[in-house]
Formats: sequence, structure tokens, C-alpha cells
Amino acid sequence: MAEEKKMTYVDLLADESIHGKYERALQELGPELGRSHPMYIAGKEVFAKAEFEVRSPFDTRILVGKFSQGTGDHVEAAIVSAMEGFPGWSERDWKERAGIIRKTADILDGKKFRIAALITMESGKNRYEAIAEVSEGIDMLRYYAEVYEEHRGYVLEMKPESRAAECRSVMRPHGVWAVISPFNFPIALIGGMAGGALITGNTVVLKPTSTAPCSALELYHAFIAAGVPKNAVHYITGPGKMFGDAVVGHPGIAGIAFTGSRDVGLWLQRSFLENQAYPKPVVSEMGSKNPVIVTANADLGKAVEGVARAAFGYSGQKCSAASRVYVHETIADKFLSALRKKTESLVVGDPKEKDTFIGPVIERKAFDRYQESVREAMEANAKILTGGNILSDGVFAHGYYVQPTLVTGLPPDHPLVKRELFVPFLVIANFSTLEEALRLANDTEYGLTAGIFSEDPREVRYFFEHIRFGVTYANRSGGATTGAWPGSQSFGGWKASGSTGRGVGGPYYLLSFLREQARTVIRG
Repeated sequence: MAEEKKMTYVDLLADESIHGKYERALQELGPELGRSHPMYIAGKEVFAKAEFEVRSPFDTRILVGKFSQGTGDHVEAAIVSAMEGFPGWSERDWKERAGIIRKTADILDGKKFRIAALITMESGKNRYEAIAEVSEGIDMLRYYAEVYEEHRGYVLEMKPESRAAECRSVMRPHGVWAVISPFNFPIALIGGMAGGALITGNTVVLKPTSTAPCSALELYHAFIAAGVPKNAVHYITGPGKMFGDAVVGHPGIAGIAFTGSRDVGLWLQRSFLENQAYPKPVVSEMGSKNPVIVTANADLGKAVEGVARAAFGYSGQKCSAASRVYVHETIADKFLSALRKKTESLVVGDPKEKDTFIGPVIERKAFDRYQESVREAMEANAKILTGGNILSDGVFAHGYYVQPTLVTGLPPDHPLVKRELFVPFLVIANFSTLEEALRLANDTEYGLTAGIFSEDPREVRYFFEHIRFGVTYANRSGGATTGAWPGSQSFGGWKASGSTGRGVGGPYYLLSFLREQARTVIRG
């Protein structure tokens, strides 16, 4: 059995043993970079006529790999194979499926540092966050196996309608699921979605983002090596629009699991409903605009640390990233001074290096979005406390590097306060009462993560009772809004941030991939 020690970001900061393992993995990975990678349909390598390149965001001269530009025909072939594989996989004993998913986690554990190095190369994540992500994905699969076993495959004896009756509730899989993942957690998110679908007896067609498809390929190989049938899991690369168009109208698709932007998530949901003969499930997580409240009773040291980590970890490119802070007017100056000092101390640089906290943003679009956001703030006469610049000299010359930015003075209805930016850009405003702070925090269409810093239990209780977000934290210096862990914090959003109300890594998530069947037998 591989080691099951958790390796969260905070744990890793104090663990010196990781550095040699990570650096060796980087060296071993070097000769493999730049290769062409196939898709996998029914276990067979499939190369499309055209390829696309994946280049590292911290140095675009580095070719991470070349991947097939799949077409609708490839998606069709994968769906047909997954439909053929569904009866055999779904009819396996649930204990066997749980064992295979647990074995998948063990295989990934044995490749933890290799996959972390890949994540750094393809998505620009620093070593600590990359290793933590792989560990999170491993723990996610183990947790799902544990939950599935605790619920005995979701078979429940029901109250008999008569003495001669046997009544059961049995949760059954839907069929083929399309699983679509984003760049920012290229193994944890696709692993969570695909693992949830597979353990419950569904088959899947994986579609990773084209900016970071390498880690998902490692996940595919781990599933196969663990014993998932080759016609139960498939790996497709190529344009997102092509894949979306292909799956929303295909009658063989039973459900869609998606993590990404609100616009794409809503398009998938609407198009899937419009193009299918009847409603089918969409499990989606669609980003957020996450607030933090800092009251007059806060421990400022905790607050500054927690806000900085949540706002600028992975360059603000987390759906859980803090993007708005509301601070009590009596401590605002002191808090802003300390937060500015902390922000300016964060090391921006090559994510492969040990001391780097902030790496690049993922691509040119994000780079341009950051610059446009800074321009919008200046046009609104907001005050940029620190940051606001792109970095282009020396080590930054060939990557998408920007400074972490603090902004005050924006009106509460400004687009920068409302719109998800996905860059290291934090808006700060004052409040006078906790009721006002909650009103401002809730004034958004999103509802994923939110945090508060207060040493007053009454304020914390009021926050939990009135905040309209799915994942909430109090006094969390390790990340005011970030860092949910499987089995500890269910990760799911309200309102425009999610579609099911059941969080990833939580006790109810697997139910998203199942439907209930009542079974009654009359004896005699």
C-alpha cells in the first residue's frame, strides 16, 4: 500500500523531504517534453490529422507536448465504446469498483512527484501547490471509495408494505458521462469528477482543457492500470467547443460533469436540455467572486496571512480565490498597511524554484485580462495600493507574469467587483456594521467560497447563518477561502457557482452520478 500521508499546501511548507524528490522528477521529465501524445478510444492509441501544442506559461519557449486535435468523429467513437462498456462495468460488484478506484489512488501516489512536475510545466503551479494538488486528487479517490463502502453501494432496506413484501432502495448509474475539466487543477478536478462517475458504475469520456492536458493523461493511464476496462474510460483532446457540441446532442450521453466558467457551464446546461429527448443531469462548478470579511475583532496576523494566500495562491487562478475583502473601518488602515507589506513580500518567479510563491498566469488571454482590469481600475479613479504591472524582464521575459495587485476605492457595483477575473487582483472596501458586510458579500450572482476573520464567536455565528455561499471558513490563516480538502470540506457552490448543491469531496457527491430505483418483491 502506498503512503497515505496527506500533503496539503501548509504541510508541505514545513516538509524539506519533498524538494529532492520534486527536483529529480523535473530532471527525469525533461527528455519526455515535446513528444506527440495520442488520444485513447477503447484502449487504442488514436492520432488525429492535426495537432496542437502545449507550451509552458512560465517560458513559452518550452514545448511541453503535442496533442491530437480531436474531431466530432473521435468523440462519437468514444461515446459508442463507452455505451458498449457500460453494462459490464455497471454490473460489477460495487466492492470491486471501489477497490479499483482505491488502487488508482495508490498508482497515482507512486507517481506523485512526476505528476506534480508535469503540473508545474503545463500550468505554471509552484512546487508546493502542485504536490498538494496531486495529494488532494489521491485523497479524493480514497475518500470516494470509503464513502461508497460506508453506504454499501447505496443499497438500503426499506419499510415493507406488507408482511410478504421485500422493499429496497437501490441507487443506479446513469450511463456514459462526459467529463470536462479546467486548467487550474488539471488532475484533482478531473480525477474527482471521473472518479465519482466511475466508482458508481458509469463509464466516462474524459476531455481535459487544451492548455493543460498532460496530467489528465496520467490519470487515464492510472485508471487503466488499476483495472478500469478499456471501454469504460476514454481520453479525448482538442477544442472545447467541438467536444461540447458533440456531447450535448448525442443521445448516448447520460450526463455531463463540468468545471469551468459560468458562461460555458450555463451553455452546456441549456444546450444539453434543448438537444436531448428528456432532462439529464449536469454536475457543474462554475467559478465565483469570493468575499472575505475582516471585523474589528479579527486577529490581523491571521487575516493578512489568510487573505494573501487565498487571493494570490496560484496567481489568483482558483475558483475559490479571494477576490473581494470587506474590512471594518476602524482597522482598515492598519490592515491595508500590513496586507500591502505581505503582498509585496511574495516572491513572483519561476514556479520550479523553491522560493517562488506566485508563478505566471496561464496564457495570453489571462495576461491581457489582467492589464484590462488594471486599466478599468485606473479609469474609475480607484487607488492601486500595490502591483498593477506586468513583468517582462529577465526570468519573466518569456512567460505571462504579472504583479499581485491590491485595489481600493471602487464602487460596489463596478464590474471589477462583480466579474470573476481569475488573475491576482484583489478589491478591498470598508464597512461599518457586520450586517452591511454580509449584504456586500452576498451581493453577487456567485456563491462558492467565503471567509471571515473575527475572534468574537457571535460574529462568526452570524456570518455562518447569513452568508449565502457553499464553502465557508472562519479564521483560516492557511487560506481565507481556499484549500478545501476531501473529507474535510465539501466543495460546492450555490447560485451561479454550482448546479447540484452537493460538494466535491463531500459525503453526498457520489449521489450526483446515481438515480434511485425502488425495488419491491412480493413473496408467497
